[in-house]
Amino acid sequence: MASTMLNGAENLTLIRAISPSPKGLGFHSSNFHGNYFPKLNSLSCNKVSIKTTKKNRTHIPKCSLSASRPSSQPRFIQHKKEAFWFYRFLSIVYDHVINPGHWTEDMRDEALEPAELNYRNLTVVDVGGGTGFTTLGIIKHVDAKNVTILDQSPHQLAKAKKKEALKECKIIEGDAEDLPFKTDSVDRYISAGSIEYWPDPQRGIKEAYRVLRLGGKACIIGPVYPTFWLSRFFADAWMLFPKEEEYIEWFQKAGFKDVQLKRIGPKWYRGVRRHGLIMGCSVTGVKPASGDSPLQLGPKEEDVSEPVNPFVFLGRFILGVMAATYYVLVPIYMWLKDLIVPKGQPI
Repeated sequence: MASTMLNGAENLTLIRAISPSPKGLGFHSSNFHGNYFPKLNSLSCNKVSIKTTKKNRTHIPKCSLSASRPSSQPRFIQHKKEAFWFYRFLSIVYDHVINPGHWTEDMRDEALEPAELNYRNLTVVDVGGGTGFTTLGIIKHVDAKNVTILDQSPHQLAKAKKKEALKECKIIEGDAEDLPFKTDSVDRYISAGSIEYWPDPQRGIKEAYRVLRLGGKACIIGPVYPTFWLSRFFADAWMLFPKEEEYIEWFQKAGFKDVQLKRIGPKWYRGVRRHGLIMGCSVTGVKPASGDSPLQLGPKEEDVSEPVNPFVFLGRFILGVMAATYYVLVPIYMWLKDLIVPKGQPI
């Protein structure tokens, strides 16, 4: 019964009243349950679109953040080394614990729709593909022999290799911030549930631009910063939960055009912006010119070859697991609340 209730996705139709002010643009937003989303910070403007349903697209400005979280802010398991060991153990139950609460099959299909996987012969890379759950959604539309799964976790990839439907996929270990693919070499770049572990998201999105062919499309699916104070605390401690405008700005700085953001969430999670989901939005952009991204970046944020103090590592790892446990319990709490609170009322 639980798995039945957990499956499914909901297109969240938003009503936005855009009110210019001397300080920028203020967004007063609510979903159809009456839940209000927070007012955004001051923005500088160029048009970009947030897609909330197939028929409803709202244009909002390009966002130049006035108060972004610093990339140096400590997150206990966001960084690559902690994530490697975290998934050493989580890979055992990933498909049975994380996916039912945060990344269902219906959500996956909704999130992949903007990627326009319209032809069987498209070449696709699934970056941070893990156990291959997202890849299973990709090969519904693209021949498996044309799909490459990349992840830094051999334990996650071992799970993917065991899935019969993925036997023809190429499966490799690699770094999202330093992809082992040629420039202008693939038609589609997909990454789901990976950006939250990247020390430098802008670098990963720059790499997505580089490997795509002219007219190719990138689709990054990831979490969204929660509004509830306790969830924000654990989100900041655990890993990266970007704001919607941060996703948009990263894509546009990398050089992408026609940037769109689509909100996703399971149907039972009525307050999708309250606690945050491991998968909360799908962001896409089109590569308008051949070659590398015009964006220039400095050295990487994290060098995995550098030695790590074992006591610091252990402390970060334990605290990270505690934060992760909170986000495993949130879907259970919200599912139970959905059973109790009458339909149509916000939870």
